[in-house]
Amino acid sequence: MHTDSLIVPETVVKARSFSGLMSLYESNFIRLRQLVDDIENLDGAHCSVVEQDLPLHLEVLERTRYTATLQLTYLFALHGDSSICSEQAGDAADTDQWLADPDLRLRVYFDGRLAEAMSLTSRHRHAILRRIATCHREELDTRWRHNMMLNKWLEYCIDAGHHFSGRTSHR
Repeated sequence: MHTDSLIVPETVVKARSFSGLMSLYESNFIRLRQLVDDIENLDGAHCSVVEQDLPLHLEVLERTRYTATLQLTYLFALHGDSSICSEQAGDAADTDQWLADPDLRLRVYFDGRLAEAMSLTSRHRHAILRRIATCHREELDTRWRHNMMLNKWLEYCIDAGHHFSGRTSHR
């Protein structure tokens, strides 16, 4: 929670609005950069292990020049109480013996410095923003919930001491 003081919003925005959502995406990017060194060049699968928390798994699923799609999750054993973070595990998330939870896919926009979890507002002054809020209220609400979850989980992972660095793959 002490990292909240590092995030200084440029404007005051309303929760569950389009501008609030964009601010949340910016906050997600800031937190993700605290969690991952050199995110622009990260590739492969990685695992962060710290005391007092489960191994945290991060995998780059897709990369383009300006974006990356990542998966961030914990893996729970369906039988027993062990967790996994080893090279012998292979692609553990695809087997019947592991449960990924929370299992978040996120898109990172390097040029916009935004991070969006993939898986309203009161009256705006501008007609286009009013139309977006009215026509897309359910979509904004869903994205808001997903991204609030991502934002709080990233904060928790940082506070727990998780960190990913380098380009090498660890699983």
